[in-house]
This record gives sequence, structure tokens and C-alpha cells, in this order.
Amino acid sequence: MRALISVFDKAGLAEFAMGLRELGVDIIASGGSSVELKSHGIEHIQIEEITGFVELLDGRVKTLHPKIHGAILADRGKDAHMEDLKFLGVEPIDIVVCNLYAFSSNPSVELIDIGGPAMLRAAAKNFAWVSAIVDPMDYGEFLEELKTLGTISQKTRRSLAMKVFSHTSNYDYLVSSWLAESRLDRPTTLDLAFSFQRELKYGENPHQRGYLYQGVGGSFWKDPKWLLGPEPSYLNIFDLDAAWNLVNSFETEASVVIVKHANPCGVALSESLYDAYVQAFDCDPVSAFGGVVAFAGEVDSKIAHAILERPKADVLVAPSFTQEALTVLSTKRKNTRVVVLERPKPQRWSARSVSGALLVQEIDVVEPTDRLSSVTERKLTAAEIDDMEIAWKVCAATSSNAIVIVKDKRAVGIGCGQQNRVDSAKIAVGKAGGDTIGAVAASDAFFPFPDGLEALAAAGVSAVIAPSGSIRDAEIATRAAELGISFVFAANRHFRH
Repeated sequence: MRALISVFDKAGLAEFAMGLRELGVDIIASGGSSVELKSHGIEHIQIEEITGFVELLDGRVKTLHPKIHGAILADRGKDAHMEDLKFLGVEPIDIVVCNLYAFSSNPSVELIDIGGPAMLRAAAKNFAWVSAIVDPMDYGEFLEELKTLGTISQKTRRSLAMKVFSHTSNYDYLVSSWLAESRLDRPTTLDLAFSFQRELKYGENPHQRGYLYQGVGGSFWKDPKWLLGPEPSYLNIFDLDAAWNLVNSFETEASVVIVKHANPCGVALSESLYDAYVQAFDCDPVSAFGGVVAFAGEVDSKIAHAILERPKADVLVAPSFTQEALTVLSTKRKNTRVVVLERPKPQRWSARSVSGALLVQEIDVVEPTDRLSSVTERKLTAAEIDDMEIAWKVCAATSSNAIVIVKDKRAVGIGCGQQNRVDSAKIAVGKAGGDTIGAVAASDAFFPFPDGLEALAAAGVSAVIAPSGSIRDAEIATRAAELGISFVFAANRHFRH
């Protein structure tokens, strides 16, 4: 039995190759893979000994040769194919181990892999005879089956082939999207380049099936670390995504966001993460029950005890938890899911399905507010400018129509998802109570009438930010001046449906 190894990602390669040799498999290796095997003293044949050619064109041509592809593609059940191999003077290759250049890490022409996909697709096409391994995570099970059976089953070869074609298809999608965006500034096609990651307990409701698929470009969903609690649900992940993106939009690690039904119901930035948690929870304790709590910094035992003193959260997420915090949470919050996620990476596009079609748009980027000024005589204070920055970010992450009231770097009232803006304003005011005095309010879109603005001013709000764009902008600004508040016109609307 012979294996051809040509990999970019060399994680676990030495151990895997040693395992193959111990089972009597002869190894052929190319380029960097050969160097890696040689450094570990693993016996192998260099690919040029088979082809008779050294690598050409700075390594662009090394495996693209009839003696390699013939050995991979030959149908062992056809005498004519075996005669062709005799003519070439080569023996069949039974295992192809290959993974591709990491194109998504630094999209460029030099990271467009040619030989790798060709070898993988050849091996996967001939899965009746050949095993094609593209994922280092499969090394262990492959060796175990080969050791136990002395061969690889047809079922495993077929499963590996399916994985290869899915992988190469996604790889081609990444390349074509990069080429299209550099030419047109948009994707020309949108293949659903996502691979199955896990089955969920159910979908949005118990009678709906639910699954999580991972995009080939990677995200913080690629390798979440679920430390405590039961399996995550569809809605857990949906809410988690909203909370994690929002809490990481703030510059300080002493930030906490609480989300329920994909909407913030508590946000606070403070001197310590503990204080931020207490303040975020106090924004709307009723809604916080069963929600997702996202911490921008490490959760310690003091915070864990504070969590136990309050109604249960469904999910806690942070970049890390101390061991003492996990011990505290595991004793009395066994049904609370605890997860560690990587920081979000910038994304460009978002998509939403609509009855067999896709709506695609650029990710909404929230502009800074520190350079904006009031259109009324009353000028903003430094504290109001800080609060306005927070209110504006939270407002953009909240379902329309959205009104967010912030005071002392903490959300005190959030109204959202209403068909009219005045109702959202009344809800936000009602939740804020007396904390509206001297607070800042943000509206995700313009005020079509003064009534929403009047509701905020009547509650004691001293400054408001909202986009321009209404035919009544001048009337709204005049009314704000009459009410004695600062009013800022932002450049962009931030609807979120």
C-alpha cells in the first residue's frame, strides 16, 4: 500500500506518517511535506524520484504529472488501466493526504492552489480504490481503521471523498468571490459555501429541525468551547451572536451586554467587569431572565457569585473564565451554558433567506459620533458625548423601531420592535424610570413627528441623536430647541429588522 503526502497544514503530520509506516505503508512526499518527514526521520520517497522531474516554477508544478495522476486514477478492476501503469512504470497510489494553501488567510494569486485540488479530486473520484484525506482531524480514525481491518472500507473512502468535494468546492468559491469582489466590489454568485458543523436540539420552535453550518472563511463559531451546561439551541446561538458582536464593539474589557430574543436588554461599561455586569443587569432584570450575558473580559469568582444571586441566564459567554468561576457556576447553575469564543473578525456581507432567495447586504458599520455637534443652542457635555457613542452602537444592534436611553455609560431603557417610534420611546422611558434625568437617547431612524422626541424630553432626557432624512427635519430641530435639549443629526440610518 502506498500513500502520497502533500500538505500545507502540517499539524499532526509526523505522528500520522509514523503510524502509516508502522502499518507497512510506503510514503511518497513532495516539497515541504518531505522536509517535515525528513526532520522526524520518517522514511519516504521524494516525489521527484517517481516523476523524474524536480519542482518547477517555484513549486507551482510538482505533482501535476502522469505518473502521479495515473497512479491515483487507475481503476484496479480494469486490465487496460493496469497495463497503462506498467507502461508508465509506476505502482498504484492507495492513499492521498493533501490539504490546500490557506487562501482565506491572505487572499492572493500565490495562494491559489492548483496541484492540491487536482490530486484530491482525482483521489476522491476514484474512491472505489483510493482514500483521499483532506482534514487532519481524520488522521486518528483512519489509522485505527487501517490497523483494525488491514484496509479502509468502501464506506469510509466514500465519506472521505464526499468531504473532499465539499472542501474543494468551498475553496473554489473563496477564490472566485475574491476575484469577483476585486473586479465588481460584490460577489457575482453566492454559492452557499458552508459545511455542516452540528445538529441542534431543534430550531426556533420544538417542531422545527435546526442545524449549525460553518462558513469556509471561518468565524468565532468554528471552534467554540462549551465548558458547562447542556447542548446549545438554535435560539441560544442566535442570541449569542448578537451579544458577542455588540460587547466586542466596545473598546474596554469592562463591558457587559445582555441579550434576549436577539435584542439588548442590558448594556454597561464601567471601571470593572463586575460593576459593568451589575449595572447591565439592572437595566431590565425581568427581560434578563433566560437571556445571554456577554462579558468582554475574563469572568472571575466574584462575578460568578453575582450571577448566582440573580435570575438564571441561559448562556454566559466570555473570552475566558477562571477555574474558580467555573467551579462556582457548576455547583448551582448546571443548566446554564458557559462558552468561550474567539473575538469576532471583520465580516463584509450578511445574508437572509426570503422564500428560496437571498437578500445580501454589506455589514452595517456604525460611524463614530464624537465629531458630531448639536444643531440646537444647548451644547453637549463630555459625559453626554461618551453616552451618545454607546447609545448609538446599541441602537444599531437593536430591532427597529429602536430607542435607546443611556446614562453614565449604561443603558437604562431600551424600546424596540414597534411599528411606530413613539411607542418605542414610551417603552424606553418606562423601563428607565427616574434614570432618564440628564440621560442621552438614540433613535435608529429619523423622527417623522415630534411626538417621540417630546416623550423623551418630557422624561428628562437632555440630548438626542437621530439620523436626518425626514421632510420634517427642520421642524424636529426647532422643536428640540424649544424643549431645551441638545439634538444631533447623524449621517446614517441604522435599521435592523
